[in-house]
Amino acid sequence: MNNQHAADWAAYIHQMETVLAVELDDVRRRELLKQIERIAALAEPLMALPLDPRQEIAGVYRP
Repeated sequence: MNNQHAADWAAYIHQMETVLAVELDDVRRRELLKQIERIAALAEPLMALPLDPRQEIAGVYRP
């Protein structure tokens, strides 16, 4: 991942614990951090894919 855009996943987990009012123990927090880092590594090549500036983005659908 580009260091300019590297996410602080530990801080993200802490923020989500606060927002969702969920308290994780240290073991679960470490395991969640490992999983998020794996997911980020899997997504990295997709996120690096250059898109044509005229590429149409997905619409927003409202019921």
